[in-house]
Amino acid sequence: MQFIGLRSHIRKNNFFSVLLLVAFPLVILLCIYAFFFIIHYEEINGQIIALQETINTLPFVVVGVGAWFLIAFFSHTYMIKKSTKMVPVTRKEHPREYNLLENLCIAAGMKMPKLYIIHDDALNAFASGINDKTYAVTLTTGIINHLNDKELEGVIAHELTHIENRDVRLLIISIIFVGIFSFVVNMLVRAVFYAPRRSSNRNKKDGGGIVAFFLVLLIIATIGYFLTLLLRFSLSRKREYLADAGAVELTKDSLSMASALRKISSKPEVRVQDDDIKEMFIVKPPFKGFLSGIRNMFSTHPPIKKRIEILERGI
Repeated sequence: MQFIGLRSHIRKNNFFSVLLLVAFPLVILLCIYAFFFIIHYEEINGQIIALQETINTLPFVVVGVGAWFLIAFFSHTYMIKKSTKMVPVTRKEHPREYNLLENLCIAAGMKMPKLYIIHDDALNAFASGINDKTYAVTLTTGIINHLNDKELEGVIAHELTHIENRDVRLLIISIIFVGIFSFVVNMLVRAVFYAPRRSSNRNKKDGGGIVAFFLVLLIIATIGYFLTLLLRFSLSRKREYLADAGAVELTKDSLSMASALRKISSKPEVRVQDDDIKEMFIVKPPFKGFLSGIRNMFSTHPPIKKRIEILERGI
């Protein structure tokens, strides 16, 4: 990987942000069309009827998805703060970390984001925010205590690259839309489970029809959920390699960055329950237990060993 094309990557991420804003609603509309098509497939002109009903449903989809997206998009900072218990710090409280962040921002020619700390012995860090007012770099106390200045500088530079490349905003957009499908699938699973209980013995036929109705919706929503996951995974791994490259371009020190990742990999597990927030960290712990191999294939982060190898080769 060469230290070129970072400006091009920013433009591509801006393009992908727009593409995602279009692609995810399109997946939703395709699922709605599939539902109406299944209902009307035996009728004459069933495809046309399904298309017309999808068009009639379009305004409700746009309003519903738009409202969900706006609420989630602008409240994500609050949710992250609540989940991670991160707290803002000043130069007086953490002069070493503050000065490293400030110096890197000056070198990069970018506005300095806020600095936050998570009181956790784990070694990790992440960037967050959607604009200059909300951009932030968050470090755990573990990473502060165990990394030397050069290593910590590399980590901070990595997170600043995410901000500069608009990776943070892109990740948030993808998380929100995947979350919409996840919510719908969970609701439909409950509907399928509870529908038979609510139907009386006299209405077994009607109850069966309700279950079939929800099952069709569930199958379609599940397909949509996996399609949105594929869109999300297609964007996630490359951004970590590029952020590593950006960090080395800024610090001119690939070995310190490799050393930082090696130390972080020894204890990366921050006490955060939300998997979406875990994906924002510089290192996401690998899955363990049943089907861990398959789950790791779909991880949003590339293997840490491979990242270290690339850095030690001088990228």
